[in-house]
Amino acid sequence: MFKNLAFTLLTILAISCSDDVKPRPKGELRLDYPQPKYQLFNNNCAYTFEYSDFAQIVDAKKSCWYYLRYPKMKANVLITYFPVKNNTQEQIKEVEKMVYKHTIRASAIETKTFSYPKNKVYGNMYELKGETASNIQIFVTDSTRHFVTANLYFNTRPKPDSLAPAVNYIKNDLMKMIETFRWKN
Repeated sequence: MFKNLAFTLLTILAISCSDDVKPRPKGELRLDYPQPKYQLFNNNCAYTFEYSDFAQIVDAKKSCWYYLRYPKMKANVLITYFPVKNNTQEQIKEVEKMVYKHTIRASAIETKTFSYPKNKVYGNMYELKGETASNIQIFVTDSTRHFVTANLYFNTRPKPDSLAPAVNYIKNDLMKMIETFRWKN
């Protein structure tokens, strides 16, 4: 009898020492972002474009440099402007150098070339897959006088699966930016 009681107590102790059971939520995490409404960015710089009202334009304290800030996503798109002085190819090489610095962490880099001759808007969009510091990088130029870059960064550790909905949302906004990009002169 003592053996049965001791065996029962040891069995209960062994079972009760297992990890606590934690309830799992039903379904998956769903991130809903608002349907974007676009507004015109127009200032004293040589360019204009449309951007989502889900974002805010913040001065980057350098002439014609701005942050397109997505506070709810903890994301920033740094927009930079450089006048071209017969150095378009050098500017493009500098952008590509920045993109390919990420090859150590990137699982893939997709390049999309765009050309809108009517508006003299040409460039590339680079989408970096994997655990990279920047997920999207863009350059836009008229090839003779103006050069603009845009780089997407998140204020968090790069986790591609978690960031994918935000990256896709901002990617669509950046595509709209490219489609509506205009040079003033």
